[in-house]
Amino acid sequence: MPIEKPLLIDYCDMTTTRARIAVTTIFFLNGAVFSSWYARLPAIQERLGLSEGAIGVALLGAPLGLLVTQPLVGALVAKRGSRPVVAAAPLYLAAVLLPALAVDARTLLLAVIAVGAANGALDIAMNVQGLAVELVARRELFNSLHAAFSFGALAGATLASVLASAGVPPLPHLAGAAVLGAATAAIVSRSLLPDEGRADALAPRFVRPSRPLAALGIVAFCALLAEGAVFDWSGIYLARVGEAEEGVAALGLAAFSLTMGVGRLFGDSVAARMGSPPTVLGGAVLASSGLILALGLTSPPWAIAGLATMGLGLSVVFPLTLRAAGSRDQLPGPAVAAVSTLGYMGFLLGPPVIGLLAEVTGLRVALLVAVGACAAAALLSGKVTAER
Repeated sequence: MPIEKPLLIDYCDMTTTRARIAVTTIFFLNGAVFSSWYARLPAIQERLGLSEGAIGVALLGAPLGLLVTQPLVGALVAKRGSRPVVAAAPLYLAAVLLPALAVDARTLLLAVIAVGAANGALDIAMNVQGLAVELVARRELFNSLHAAFSFGALAGATLASVLASAGVPPLPHLAGAAVLGAATAAIVSRSLLPDEGRADALAPRFVRPSRPLAALGIVAFCALLAEGAVFDWSGIYLARVGEAEEGVAALGLAAFSLTMGVGRLFGDSVAARMGSPPTVLGGAVLASSGLILALGLTSPPWAIAGLATMGLGLSVVFPLTLRAAGSRDQLPGPAVAAVSTLGYMGFLLGPPVIGLLAEVTGLRVALLVAVGACAAAALLSGKVTAER
């Protein structure tokens, strides 16, 4: 990504390094803490005695929370910079405890609204902070930040598998994740990069998407819809359709997160050699093939292998899409926020729709929605280009 507008203040290498470590840690914590509650969703569903349809309705709370929060957060970041918003990460991470406190479908819905709002706020701010660090570092590192998120999700899902196998209920597990995540975020937030110098009092607080930006938003929507389907439904799919034990069912998300993290470690170098559009095209096709494998062969080993293949393919799609959005403006925050918001609408809206559809068709057929989303991202891959 070209460096077009440096910050107004020069920072020494040590300050930049500390800022990169801090934002990388925030990405990791976001993945680890939020994947913990997604991985325990089967246990929460069983404890509350809810059907897939009821879970789908509850999950609709996440996009509701996002819709209320993200426009406000996008405006705040554009006006004040991303650091103050990211510094509130301990509050966002603590929200994952709430679903474990639910006593029925209604309270679960309220809890998921809070989780969606918290996750959406942190996601916008940490991506803008990551872009600021990349500009100061004068090197491409955005994919590596998303790799940290994926490895965090892997760590959270793996720990959830171990604790579920040991019979640990969701409440103490998620309480521990919330406390540890919040404490770590509070420590590293001190080293975040002050990016107020990139703010512009006359800049628009909201971006009306142009046609190219809207196309990027659709790609982001499709990519994160498929990713959200795995986060919300892979454990339930393996448990209900594949008849896997809870500990084994959680390994589907772990395998997906592992290969996604590995793919993102090499995403920048692959895109540099092949170009972003071919890289996105190949990734989206590989992702759809992996999910078809998981749906076609339902035994846990094959399904987990399919989810791992899907994670490798999806790994590059969203980061390259955000980078393309950020390259289209000298003040990229609003553009990144617009595309990210559309993307996370897919992440949060897709899984509830799949749950409601599963009531009619069964979960296996409903997950074909995610296959279609990957195919749509492949068709629009040519739009993922940066304006130099």
